[in-house]
Amino acid sequence: MNPADSKTVAPAAPKKDAVLLVDDEKPLLDVFTAALSPFFEITTASTAREADFTLQKKQFKVVVADHLMPGGNGMNFLVRAREEFPHMQRILVTGYMKPEMLLRSVNEAALFRYLLKPVAMAELVKVVQDAAKAHDASVAAK
Repeated sequence: MNPADSKTVAPAAPKKDAVLLVDDEKPLLDVFTAALSPFFEITTASTAREADFTLQKKQFKVVVADHLMPGGNGMNFLVRAREEFPHMQRILVTGYMKPEMLLRSVNEAALFRYLLKPVAMAELVKVVQDAAKAHDASVAAK
């Protein structure tokens, strides 16, 4: 057999952690996806209802949800997600919230973090990476 005939098989790329992005603004979903996709396997949903459905089909380490969306807000979605998937890390993106509302939201949904719009992409990537690590630590401690 000629060595030139044998094909070199590249090692499989490590599997990326799954992240769910939920926002009704498609341009924002596109920007977030572009920033995160080099590091994560991204799935998107444009409504809380679509996100609920998506969570039943696949496991995610992290979910990033917008606060205000038509047809259900991201905060209520994250509270439901916490109850059903306690190890999945939850990040809320919001344009504005009163401090007392934000504190209540952090507690009810047990948020990993919240991000204020406009979100810097470097901050988004770092927070999601930290959240994925926190997920792994949470599962390992189980």
